Amino acid sequence: MTKTVSDYKIISLIMCVVLTIAFSFVSSGCRSGVNGEVYVYCYGDYYDPMILEDFEAETGIRVIPDYYDTAEEMYTVLENNATTYDCVCTSDYMIQRMIENDMLAELNKDAMPETTNIDNVYMEKSESFDPDNRFSVPYQVGISGILYNTKMVGDVEIDSWDDLWNKKFAGSMVMPDSVRDAFMIGLKKNGYSENSTNEAEIKKAADDLIKQKPLVYKYANDSARDLLANGSAAVGVVWNGEYIYTKELNEDVEFVVPKEGSEFFIDSWVIPKEAVNKEKAEAWINYLCKAEVAAKNFDYLYYTTPNEAALELIDEEYLNEKAVFPDDETVARCESLVTLDPKTTDLYSNYWKKVKAE
Repeated sequence: MTKTVSDYKIISLIMCVVLTIAFSFVSSGCRSGVNGEVYVYCYGDYYDPMILEDFEAETGIRVIPDYYDTAEEMYTVLENNATTYDCVCTSDYMIQRMIENDMLAELNKDAMPETTNIDNVYMEKSESFDPDNRFSVPYQVGISGILYNTKMVGDVEIDSWDDLWNKKFAGSMVMPDSVRDAFMIGLKKNGYSENSTNEAEIKKAADDLIKQKPLVYKYANDSARDLLANGSAAVGVVWNGEYIYTKELNEDVEFVVPKEGSEFFIDSWVIPKEAVNKEKAEAWINYLCKAEVAAKNFDYLYYTTPNEAALELIDEEYLNEKAVFPDDETVARCESLVTLDPKTTDLYSNYWKKVKAE
């Protein structure tokens, strides 16, 4: 039987667990790499787990990973010095906030020659939150859109955020359980910026989200793709990296970036200013920028890779898939979240509470 990419992902995870358990019998979990350790903090399941073993085999540095669910959670941990991390992967708007609050160390690019593999397009986009690319290196890129089941939506053409207010999908719609991501939809639907600071626009988006609420089957983040895959929902909002995974499980699903535009993100690696193992963190970032490593991560994640050199190692069928590698016109219609001032942040938070309370 021919294995799918998902089969290999499962095998990779099993192998990683087996290796970890096996080693624990030898070292009681207290091993140090020959050349020391690097403490890494990242979104969950955001790289092929076998890369940890490969990195140590090549460098002698052991990666000690830890994971978080939201960028806001990560920020609170670092802000309160609850623990120490050497390298962190997080999102564009949060990196902007960390730079503004003097929380990051400037990178030594001479120690990371593989970073030249990152496409200049994404380096330039990163300057919107990291001027001169002093503190961050792009890792994964993506766009939010609508994943839908072609059989369940019938003759309805899905191409607009407004389609998420179609009563035909009552009880069969999944929306993001996140204030900024949900408001992005309400704002874009009305032609506003997802970073609006105008209270009237924010209120309009909230009013629309309240009107939509009776149609929503569930507010979900990571589980949204599974609800589309198993037919529990007809339409849902997900990141484009979830498309291939879901398509393998349900051939009836398709993905579209609405015509009004959407949220475009760049997740990058940074080093906290208080990092103890800065040089080892730079070695980790440099390793992830290798073409073959970036290609391996793509085969695990399916998110758009900003690593230009890795494209030569990725199967052409994926390169030609617009949902995975959106064209320039699609990207041009999108914008990235930015850090908002405290007053505006409170506005969003208060209106989101109203949405959830209705």
